[in-house]
Amino acid sequence: MAAAGTAPDGDGLCTDPGLDQEVTRWLRWDKNPLTSELVKQLVADNNKEELQKCFGTRMEFGTAGLRAAMGPGISQMNDLTIIQTTQGFCRYLEKQFSDLKQRGVVISFDARAHPASGGNSRRFAQLAATTFITQGVPVYLFSDITPTPFVPYTVSRLKLCAGIMITASHNPKQDNGYKVYWENGAQIISPHDKGISQAIEGNLEPWPQAWDSSCIDNSPLLHDPLASINKDYFEDLKKYCFHRPVNKETHVKFVHTAVHGVGHAFVQSAFRAFDFAPPAPVSEQKDPDPEFPTVKYPNPEEGKGVLTLSFALADKVGAKIVLANDPDADRLAVAEKQDSGEWRVFSGNELGALLGWWLFTSWKAKNQDHSALKDTYMLSSTVSSKILRAIALKEGFHFEETLTGFKWMGNRAKQLMDQGKNVLFAFEEAIGYMCCPFVLDKDGVSAAVISAELASFLATRNLSLSQQLKAIYVEYGYHITKASYFICHDQSIIKKLFENLRNYDGKNNYPKTCGKFKISGIRDLTTGYDDSQPNKKAILPTSKSSQMITFTFANGGVATIRTSGTEPKIKYYSELCAPPGNSDPEQLKKELNELVSAIEEHFFQPQKYNLQPKAE
Repeated sequence: MAAAGTAPDGDGLCTDPGLDQEVTRWLRWDKNPLTSELVKQLVADNNKEELQKCFGTRMEFGTAGLRAAMGPGISQMNDLTIIQTTQGFCRYLEKQFSDLKQRGVVISFDARAHPASGGNSRRFAQLAATTFITQGVPVYLFSDITPTPFVPYTVSRLKLCAGIMITASHNPKQDNGYKVYWENGAQIISPHDKGISQAIEGNLEPWPQAWDSSCIDNSPLLHDPLASINKDYFEDLKKYCFHRPVNKETHVKFVHTAVHGVGHAFVQSAFRAFDFAPPAPVSEQKDPDPEFPTVKYPNPEEGKGVLTLSFALADKVGAKIVLANDPDADRLAVAEKQDSGEWRVFSGNELGALLGWWLFTSWKAKNQDHSALKDTYMLSSTVSSKILRAIALKEGFHFEETLTGFKWMGNRAKQLMDQGKNVLFAFEEAIGYMCCPFVLDKDGVSAAVISAELASFLATRNLSLSQQLKAIYVEYGYHITKASYFICHDQSIIKKLFENLRNYDGKNNYPKTCGKFKISGIRDLTTGYDDSQPNKKAILPTSKSSQMITFTFANGGVATIRTSGTEPKIKYYSELCAPPGNSDPEQLKKELNELVSAIEEHFFQPQKYNLQPKAE
């Protein structure tokens, strides 16, 4: 057996020469004593299983950057993998931008930390900044935590080449991430992900000053944009305040929770920018805490379980609206107390309908020249509700669908804006909203205060959010949605499940029915198949690295099944759309529930594939 701190030998620890090489290099390069000692101990303990887990596969750099657990090895987030990633990113940017050393990059971070491995977001950000500054690249490094939207905002505002946000958003506490933005202020898309990935592989050995983050302290290349960006962001946000007198006088009370993340101070500032009284903060969740002690998952998309403390405070202070950000404040959940005394947590699609209607209504009131409609757009992702399409058809503006994820909506919004178009709004069902296109990504800070203005304005008409949502569905057609997921950690099982769907009735035959429901159309964005097109080829971009199939049903239902890019989940999204009029929403819900049950039974087959359903 290899001694601790030396390479594992061929007779003892590892029989895989590639694994031996990775462990040896790690022990030579890693200068973080915590992760280094953890690896030495694994070697000393002959722990093949853990070594394989840590060193078997390098984290894949995708279009969302990186996201993984913090810990030792090339498969996890730690000081060394941050250095390696940033070295590759730096070399890639040098090839792409001849003026990189004039313009520079921005880096910020959330409040995540992992004491066992010494990993924390601030430390990762400092190491990333060190990598760039030692190569002569200016770095705008925030001196304190910020919401994720501040990074794309800074890229656009300061005309920088790129941005990095160290965050794992709403993932479990052990995770962290490395999110990358391009010079256009949107998340990177292909081919940049592949180019960066190749550059990382070519720059794995730490550069001479890589570990010395103190060397940048007095560097003229190091800038702190916190004060100026904080001021500029909220000045820009004020332009989206449509009803300042109503806000000043409103009797609607709000509760806000940051869910132990970064959002508290920034949402307070947003309310001041709109002349609102500040929302009551949930004191137990107001300050950043990487342990997320009061919630099972730090994700307000999970619903009422995350909002228990918010409801208690709202009842205490007489508030009817709860606003909840995820830990990096790029997402927003909204809940409203009903006349029955129950709390209603709006789904991402429902809040998307409300915000889309509100932003269009407010824009229309300000723009009497309706000829501008022909240059006005809203966007949503393929797995989100088509309610914006219904509103656009009736009102005369444009609606576009993009692939899943704000990387696609942000890049498309920028293309449209560069063509002189007006992008009013974009959303995805995973509670992500772009209400102000000065940030080309989802932004939970602006969405929170704009939701508050909507609720306050409706209150002057004696309307609740729930009543307005119903009015939208009556006018534009009911759009009933249901989404959930199954947990699966085994990639081979996931692959089997999707291959079964592609070979359901024999080789290369998709299913024609799902229980009693007839299938009228299939689009597979993994293989590029779309039977609605004359040549059977999908128009939207395809990706072999992720699974995604959309089924259209004869009854007007649509269901998409896809894998998650950041979590061990197989997700499904379903919707039944009815034409405007007096449709019966309860009947639609019943029919959708029957359709979803058929999809789970026939397509997911959870018992056969040993899938774990979402915990209620």
